[in-house]
Amino acid sequence: MSKTAAVEALISFYEGLSAESLARFPEFYADDAFFKDPFNQVRGVAPIQRIFAHLFRQVGEARFVVSERLLADNGAMLVWEMHFRLPARRGQGPPQLIRGVSHLKFDGEGKVVWHRDYWDAAEELYAKLPAIGWLMRFLQRKLAA
Repeated sequence: MSKTAAVEALISFYEGLSAESLARFPEFYADDAFFKDPFNQVRGVAPIQRIFAHLFRQVGEARFVVSERLLADNGAMLVWEMHFRLPARRGQGPPQLIRGVSHLKFDGEGKVVWHRDYWDAAEELYAKLPAIGWLMRFLQRKLAA
């Protein structure tokens, strides 16, 4: 599979990702793939699947939208948004958004061997949480130039 085809297939997978489709990770990730984001660092398809299973248990209506793709000889960068809702006391909370970038490297079969997500947990998540959001916003105002 060409790298372009592998990237497009991976984008389609992520844009349709659900708790039910997690079993498809081995189609796109090598057995010993590395994954890192602001909260996790794991190796292997099963641990990567557990991270996304945890995501679907913690938030409602999670979905990814890839807005840009940059291809290079040794990998790709995907610019994405994750739309979701945090649980509220009664039902789901208001819509939320995290913006991020994934840096990917592929093996010769077109499977992901290295996946690193970059996103600002302070701005994109902590500042939106009721318990500590006020503190994060206060610190951002104090530290701004």
